[in-house]
Parts: sequence; structure tokens; C-alpha cells
Amino acid sequence: MDLAIYTVKAVAQAIVGSGYTTILIMLSLILYFQNRKTAVMQKAIIGESINSPLELTISQVVLGILGGALGSILLTYSGVMFDEKSGIELIFLTSVVLTLVKPRFICFAYSGAVLGALSLLTNDIYIYFTGKPALEGFLKLDITALMTMVGILHIVEGLLVALDGNRGAIPVFSNTNGKIAGGYALKRYWPIPVVLMLLTVVTAGDGTDVSTTTIMTPDWWPVIKTSHAAKLLETAVLAAAPIYAMLGYSSVTFTKTKREKALSSGLYIFIYGIVLTAVAQLARFDNIVISLFVVAFAPLAHELMLKLQALKEVRGKAKYVSDEDGIVVLEVAPNSPAAHMGIKAGDRLMEINNRIIESEKDVLEGIKQTLGKMEVKIKQVNGAVKELQYGTFAAGQRLGVVFVPRYVPKEGMVMGYENMKFKDFMDKIQENDEDEDEDENNED
Repeated sequence: MDLAIYTVKAVAQAIVGSGYTTILIMLSLILYFQNRKTAVMQKAIIGESINSPLELTISQVVLGILGGALGSILLTYSGVMFDEKSGIELIFLTSVVLTLVKPRFICFAYSGAVLGALSLLTNDIYIYFTGKPALEGFLKLDITALMTMVGILHIVEGLLVALDGNRGAIPVFSNTNGKIAGGYALKRYWPIPVVLMLLTVVTAGDGTDVSTTTIMTPDWWPVIKTSHAAKLLETAVLAAAPIYAMLGYSSVTFTKTKREKALSSGLYIFIYGIVLTAVAQLARFDNIVISLFVVAFAPLAHELMLKLQALKEVRGKAKYVSDEDGIVVLEVAPNSPAAHMGIKAGDRLMEINNRIIESEKDVLEGIKQTLGKMEVKIKQVNGAVKELQYGTFAAGQRLGVVFVPRYVPKEGMVMGYENMKFKDFMDKIQENDEDEDEDENNED
């Protein structure tokens, strides 16, 4: 049977097979309830959800399955395989445990490094000093195969982030040089069925239940020709074992659109996956020092990748900052009056019904006093000034935009997306405006 067909069938087994369907449903439900929170936050900030929880969940599950199929085919064709007693399945449990330390440690760069280090410690290093393995051969992982798997999964993750990482973004704000900058918090997870090739050593008459399925492999297979795999292939049966994993992505940007940020992050992750896959091949030399270097490279290079992205963000120019040209729009709700008029993120509100917008309070008052036709003057991202109309604006109706306030409140409070809702922030700003009006009246 062709490798690709065999792998796809194994992925299908992970979707509809006994027991696996339950796992997929459970993961989908967890994602759905997370997406409900995202939709609620979007609705509280904008007036309606940009993406429905169901839409967010379906895209995660469908793309996760496609990503799992792609990753599994890459793993199979590259020849990544493990001894059935290697304990490779512990990488997923290790990721969950490390998440309790820091959420971003769910990445396999960290759990793979932990298992790789334990494997070298209990086998290669322990054998060097005592002449025998510490765990009787358990947790003996092929470092080349392990880190190649981590690299390939990051290649898949990079593609998923680029395609789907911008969905469910939450508007956030920060203080930059005494002004408020708008941005986006992005967080996405994808459940992926990963098919791992396991090698079971079979001896005549040992009673082992061997599958009758024969996997036809090309002459050039496997690409990764480790001594460990070569020895096992002489006396082992090759079988596919589907296991579910979770790929995750979390980031914040104030210098890019949410789409640009997803593409940029996806590219960084993709390149990291390529580099790690290449570096993993150094472990073929079966040298403890080189293997330790490869194991350490995975988390250190991952940290470097994150630092480079953060440095680029810090040195970049804030994209959404209101100024004398108008109040900048950060987000537009679909099917809202603003969306129907053609207002987009990055546009600046200059006038509402001939009322010049000098502060966020003018925006709120202009909307509040509008009945019937609304006329809006905006300055687009490209610098063009346009006048837009909406003819059926009703009392109490929302424009459907999130705008970036121009001034930081007196107390110096700036909203952090993790500890304060947008509504609370806007209430603070309105209270600040009212205090200023009272101060002016007292002076008069």
C-alpha cells in the first residue's frame, strides 16, 4: 500500500475510529467554549461578534485535520519512526504539564527538548558511566527523529497561523509616548491528528498480533536514515499510530494589521521549522555532545524567534494612533452601519454630520444625536478623504466601530487587554471628560 494512502487512512481512523471520535469531539467542545468567550468579548467591545463561536471552531477543526494530514504525510515520507517502547507519546502529556508552568510551553519545542534530554540522560549518558541503560531501554528516543518531528510540526503550525491566525482577534490598547495605541490580541489553537510510524520488533513464535497490511515503501525511503531505524527495520513491523496533538498560537501586535501579524508570525514559525529540521540531522552522527546541542537548540532557537518578533514589534511604529487628522478606527463590525458605508480599520473619522471630531467624546455625541441620515467624513489609510452616507440610522443604534481614543486619562490608566474590558476603559475616559467640563465651569 502506498505510504500516502496508508497515512491518510490512518488520519481518517483518527477522525472516525473507535475512541478517537470522542477525543475529537471533546477537543472541539473545549475550543467552542473558548470561542464563546471570544465572541462575548467582541460583542461587548464592538456591539456584535465579528466571528461566531461555531465559525471559529469549525475553521480550527477543519484546518487542524488538514494540517494533521499534511504533517503526517511529511513525517511518513521523511521516514520519522520510533520504537514502540520509546515513549514518544509522552511528548503530548509533557506539553500539557509544561503548560501549567507557562501557557506558551505547550509548544513541542519545549516538551521535545525535555524528552530528548531525559532520553540522553537515562540512556546514552547513563550507559557511558555504568555500561547499561537506567530504564531498561524505555524512553530511548532517536534524537534525529524526535527533533525532525518537532520541526515538521512547526512547519505545519506556521501554515496554520498564516491561514487562520487572525480569526477571533480582540482589540487591545496600550500607552505609547503618552498616546493610546490600538492593536490586536490573537490566540488560536488547532487540534491535529498526528500519525506516527512505530516499529515493533517481532520474533518467530512470540505470539505478537501483526497486521496483515503491507506498506509499500519507495527505494529511497526513509529520507532520515538513522542507525537506530536501520537496525530496527531489519527485525521490526512498521505500523501507524494516530495520536491527537494541539498546536497553539498567541501574540499581540500594535504595529501591524491582524492579517499582517498572522502572516508575519506564520513565516517566522515556518522558517524555524525548516531550520530545526535541518539541524536535527546533525544528531545522525550518534555523538552525545552533538545530540545535546540539537536538543538544546530547539527551545533556545524558539525563544530567539519569539525575541526577534517582540523586538521587531517594539521597534516598529504604532499603526493605530489617533491624531489631529481624526479618530482612528481599530475594528468594524460586519453588517453594521459603518461596514455598509465602507469604513475600514485604519480609517480616521474626521466629521460626523458636519461635526468636527476633536476627541472621542465628539464621536459618541455625534452618533448619539444622529437620527435618519448620517454623513461621515473619513481619511483613508492611503490618505484619500471621502464623504460617506448611511440613510437609515435609528436612535440608539451603534455605528459598529471600535475607535482608538486620542488622549490618555488623567490618572495615567491605560487598558491592558488581560485585566480590563473596553467598556470599563471608555467609562473612565467619559468620566475624565466630564471632570474636565466641571473644571472649566468652576473656572468660569
